Amino acid sequence: MKVSRLARRQARELFQSCRTDGVLDLDKVRAVVQQLVTQRPRGYLGILVHFRRLVKLEVDRRTARIQSAVELAPPQQTALQAALQRRYGPGLFVQFHTNPALLGGLRVQVGSDVYDGSIRARLEALQQSL
Repeated sequence: MKVSRLARRQARELFQSCRTDGVLDLDKVRAVVQQLVTQRPRGYLGILVHFRRLVKLEVDRRTARIQSAVELAPPQQTALQAALQRRYGPGLFVQFHTNPALLGGLRVQVGSDVYDGSIRARLEALQQSL
């Protein structure tokens, strides 16, 4: 679905209104979506499509997915979370996952940034170089 320039502008304005101190407020997002669905202004589907895209990009940008080969101890999780919050700012949502295929080390993804310090990645890089 092609979204008009006006719908994109309105979606951006609504998106900006959902931010509090630079952090997306999910309660405001729900309220805006509910208001759009209830009132159905002209071009509301295009506004919703672009608004959803903006929200998804922001949520992905503010979510850290951390994979480790073994379960991390709570002090390690806390230290890692603090380091990521210093780097990416407050309001970062952190998810910890266990992935035995990594063999060891960590793989951290925040938005489009990927830090892969796993043994699996190092072995694949070594295999590529040979």
